[in-house]
Amino acid sequence: MGIQNLIWQVTKKAFTGGIIGITISDRCCSVVPVRGDSMSPTFNPQRNSYLDDYVLVEKFCLKDYKFARGDVVVFSSPTHYRERYIKRIVGMPGEWISSSRDVIRVPEGHCWVEGDNKASSLDSRAFGPIPLGLIRGRVTGVVWPPQRVSKIG
Repeated sequence: MGIQNLIWQVTKKAFTGGIIGITISDRCCSVVPVRGDSMSPTFNPQRNSYLDDYVLVEKFCLKDYKFARGDVVVFSSPTHYRERYIKRIVGMPGEWISSSRDVIRVPEGHCWVEGDNKASSLDSRAFGPIPLGLIRGRVTGVVWPPQRVSKIG
């Protein structure tokens, strides 16, 4: 009877911890890996490194879509919903953006995002302005690797 009680107690605590973890990750903040070099040198400054940066993403900004030009955000791809990108907001609703082809006005409810490394970035220059509803959070800092821990913005 003692081992069954121990297993039950551990299971309850693990389940409770999992529910709390999912809630925090969904509503408050999460840690996300940065893959590729589209945001270099801000993230992953050393190309061909096996050590990707991990960033802290806060989600309180989603309540009222409180974003500003210069914020680094995580968003779902407008073409492939399961893919996530990390880019910098360079244009807010109503602003005019000069792209390689012409001048574009960012529609209401959208923003224009670009990678810091424009030569290696799939961003609004390829798929246009993104709806604010696709944004999943704002990057607030680098949390891994230890030598790169820093605040963003």
